[in-house]
Amino acid sequence: MIQARQESYLQLTDGLEAAIAGAQDWLLGQQASDGHWCAELEGDTILESEYLIYLHFIDKLDPVIIRKAANYIRSQVLHEGGWSIYPNGPMDLSASVKAYLALKMAGDSIDCPHMSRTRAAICAAGGVTRCNTFTKISLAMIGLYPWGGCPAIPPELILLPKWFSFSIYNMSSWSRAMLVPLSIIRSREPVKPLPREWQIDELWLESRDKADIRLQRDAHAFTWRNFFLVVDHFLKFVHRHHPLPLIRRHAMRKAERWVIEHGRTPGGLGAIFPAMANYVMALRVLGYSNESYLVAHGILEMERLEIEEGDTLRLQPCFSPVWDTAISVNALHESGLPADHSALRAASRWLLDKEVRRPGDWRVKHSESHRYTEPNKPVGGWFFEYDNEFYPDVDDTAMVLMALNRVSTEFDREKSAAIRRGTRWVLGMQGKDGGWASFDKDNDKWLFTQVPFADHNAMIDPSTSDITARVLECLGHFGFTMEDECVQKAVAFLKRDQSADGSWFGRWGANYIYGTWQVLRGLRIIGENMRLPYIRRSVAWLKSSQNADGGWGESLRSYDDAQFKGIGRSTASQTAWAMMGLISAGEVNCPEVARGIKYLTDHQELDGSWDEALFTGTGFPRVFYLRYHYYRSYFPLMALGMYARHMMQGFPPVPRELEKSRVIQLFFKQPRILRKVARLRALAHLTEV
Repeated sequence: MIQARQESYLQLTDGLEAAIAGAQDWLLGQQASDGHWCAELEGDTILESEYLIYLHFIDKLDPVIIRKAANYIRSQVLHEGGWSIYPNGPMDLSASVKAYLALKMAGDSIDCPHMSRTRAAICAAGGVTRCNTFTKISLAMIGLYPWGGCPAIPPELILLPKWFSFSIYNMSSWSRAMLVPLSIIRSREPVKPLPREWQIDELWLESRDKADIRLQRDAHAFTWRNFFLVVDHFLKFVHRHHPLPLIRRHAMRKAERWVIEHGRTPGGLGAIFPAMANYVMALRVLGYSNESYLVAHGILEMERLEIEEGDTLRLQPCFSPVWDTAISVNALHESGLPADHSALRAASRWLLDKEVRRPGDWRVKHSESHRYTEPNKPVGGWFFEYDNEFYPDVDDTAMVLMALNRVSTEFDREKSAAIRRGTRWVLGMQGKDGGWASFDKDNDKWLFTQVPFADHNAMIDPSTSDITARVLECLGHFGFTMEDECVQKAVAFLKRDQSADGSWFGRWGANYIYGTWQVLRGLRIIGENMRLPYIRRSVAWLKSSQNADGGWGESLRSYDDAQFKGIGRSTASQTAWAMMGLISAGEVNCPEVARGIKYLTDHQELDGSWDEALFTGTGFPRVFYLRYHYYRSYFPLMALGMYARHMMQGFPPVPRELEKSRVIQLFFKQPRILRKVARLRALAHLTEV
């Protein structure tokens, strides 16, 4: 038995060393010269098709762009027709209608097999009238859908006081950035018609004149949605008859000022595709020309999202440099790169320069009187993109704070000051429920989700378990414990939010595997007793979700139907998440973790990376998903490093010279011969036992 353990140990450590070294080399090779990392952020074909609509509307449509975008869209069509919003997913009606239109713009005949199949699939799903709100508005802007069939988005919302339930500051930040400019567009009802040959009349189940374009009502007579549909009819009546023109003009002027203030900054409005496109189109509706500074700036920011590859064109929804850089630093240090390594120092310098200290929209609800903050003291945070000063977010800030804390630099005083500011800001963002959300606090007015234009499923930004747990992990780095009131409130929130089977929902990653990993990690770092029953239930759930090949995977279908939670083809990122969750719960020596290690080492590419074509990131659940191209590399590296740091703890009593700090030193900071010595000493100890 001892001999078998020795052989298994040697095989595991040999493979582990090689895997970590290869992954570190690959990731270091991707670092930019200024110290940051940024991989492609991939979405679905909605980006390309909406981009063509946007370019047509602002008179910038180019035949070459149409051809290249269409080539990419065509490559993503489903065999049965239509387009999905994630790989291996079902056909999505709105995505399919817009992609079908894009291919008609490119000259594809409606009799082509892929167009025929798509048309049949769209009609079987209910046709154009069953598309979501944003698709209908996009089509209305180019004359393909009646404005009367689109919900009202009154610009008067911007006049409501900040404390009012339907204030724009009770919308999520991304909805706010999309809907304020869209309210300008909706109020003017502009139409930039397409040529006749690009019409999509064949996607209507009956003629447009006879079609029922009313917004769909709930089956039950008395629901909040049905109530707001009545309100929508009233708002449309007001819009048609203009009984209060002075209020409308005042609202439009204020909305214009808001849009310009938020959109003229580097990165564009919200630094995200839909808001940036709406910003440019809203200004055009208001009479600004493409040559004006504001519009030209917006157009340039949109063009930066383009990726040309061969004869194809695709777009990113935004950039992810701060997120990628912070996680890369954490993964490299977790896997043994020394704190004073030049790559980590360069990355920390870059991150410090990205700190935003200008008050943004978050200030409306941020509490300067929080117990752990000092009144009138400066706060700071970090955003996700290259620039987005109005919208730092809690998730990125927590990840950056942990990254900075890991690095030893020659500018430690500057770093410490930034950490203090960031910690103050994060603490002030804790919600009344004890949890943390992404961009705002207490942004949880459920009633806002029932308005007709809220079908993008992201109208509010409530506290979530994954972000709350990441904040706990971050606070654990800076001396917070279970004795602190803010921690106790957060743990209570996590207990309330746990599913009956022990898992946690993952708002920003797919899905229950992501949420469960992060909660276990956060609880471990903050000092929770990992033997408590609610923790053991989550451990049992993670173990039960492991696939036969040793990996973990979860399809995005779990957002639509919870019976698919934890079920899906194994991926490198989700395997890493599950392993880190188990290791955090004290299961470093369980067979499931060993099988997970083997899965990662067996599936590693020769260059040190991993292949992962599936989407494991979440934008808007059930509406928009993401593939972070570095998730497949830095999360497995982080998991392997975490395992290496804990692996000696799995053998009974380890000699004093092999305590954790010594193991890390021998395995990662000394020449290979010393690592061999450490292994031999451990094996000798096992033989004695």
